[in-house]
Amino acid sequence: MLPNASRTYHDPLHGAITLDSSDPTEALLIRLIDTPEFQRLRRIRQLGPASLTFHGAESSRFTHSVGVLAVARRAFDRLAKRYPQLQIYRPVVLCAALLHDLGHGPFSHTSEEIFGNHHEAWTRRILKESPPIHHLLTAFDPNLVQGIEAVYLKKHPVPLVWQLVSSQLDCDRLDYLLRDSYFTGASYGRLDLDRILLAMDYDPVSQQLVVARKGMAAIEHYLLVRYFMYAQVYNHPKNLAASWSLTQAFQRAGLALHQGHLAVDETVMAWLSQDCNTLPLEHYLSADDTVFSYHLHRWQNCADPILADLSRRLIQRDLLKAIDVTHLEEGHRQALLQQVYSGLTLAGFSPQYYAGLRVALSRGYTLYQRGIKLRAATGLQEISEQSTLVKALIQPFQRVWLFYPREVQSAVEIAVQACFK
Repeated sequence: MLPNASRTYHDPLHGAITLDSSDPTEALLIRLIDTPEFQRLRRIRQLGPASLTFHGAESSRFTHSVGVLAVARRAFDRLAKRYPQLQIYRPVVLCAALLHDLGHGPFSHTSEEIFGNHHEAWTRRILKESPPIHHLLTAFDPNLVQGIEAVYLKKHPVPLVWQLVSSQLDCDRLDYLLRDSYFTGASYGRLDLDRILLAMDYDPVSQQLVVARKGMAAIEHYLLVRYFMYAQVYNHPKNLAASWSLTQAFQRAGLALHQGHLAVDETVMAWLSQDCNTLPLEHYLSADDTVFSYHLHRWQNCADPILADLSRRLIQRDLLKAIDVTHLEEGHRQALLQQVYSGLTLAGFSPQYYAGLRVALSRGYTLYQRGIKLRAATGLQEISEQSTLVKALIQPFQRVWLFYPREVQSAVEIAVQACFK
């Protein structure tokens, strides 16, 4: 790399994100971005199958991770300018921000529903086991891997360091709310990032991230946006139906593979036949949206009629319908599901693959991870104690959805109406 070379990533949200190789930390970040492990994130969609609901939701974990780095650098550098004692933590904050999503599997969070993999644990494992990543970090500082891991486990001795990366008010959430709002077209997800960053402060006594009193309105707005994004985007019924159908398809694929009826490559065979949390690193990292989507495309013509149909529905966006059954008691929901199963059986479907219940929980704020502390005249205060709006957002909002194919829609509607008689 040339002595004065820089790298610029043109981002639709943050504009030109320029890293300067004359800065040792930023030179390290450039090299980390160029590793195969980080480039893999280009092939994993940020929102999993959400593009089947919001056609613009095509952004990747790569773009999000670079965005988190940009927000973290703005936040940290502003605080370090005011509190120079923080400057020594710049490499660990920025590297942790950049690498926090390395461990995501295909379809992002949806893979955790399908396969049970834990992306946080895989991120830590990649830091230790991936030669390119591990070598770059340890060559910069022998203790950097340990420091980044402490950030992810929220055990770093300076709470601010991990709070900037993973807390109730972190750079990860700030970027994904802005980014997901932009790419899904959900205008109510827009944040005033500048005001939020100006509201962030550091308390030298407790060494934690705090919010200036005058910035409370910006934080309230951020938490309200978060609530609406979960209620209207992340937990959109079509999103939930697509994720549920993906789970059914890969469960069926696992059964077909076990019975010897399915052709798969080495990567998908490993994911379908083993515990994904104990895979060899190369098998884990070889999996991405491209590999798994290609298999779904092929399985449309496989010998297993159920898997072929489930794959066709996903590839051609013939998604399951969803009906809100939150108002029904649990016993009535189960009775309704059994009626749907009966209707599906009569229609020639295998019911367990085509109908199911799903609970979606939305909450704007929780008190875990130290919550958000407000700097008041009397000292640090939990923000929910100072804001009636935030206190209201603590209450969870739950909805229950019933999924079923359109072929039995009229029967489902009649069965739902019968629940009220």
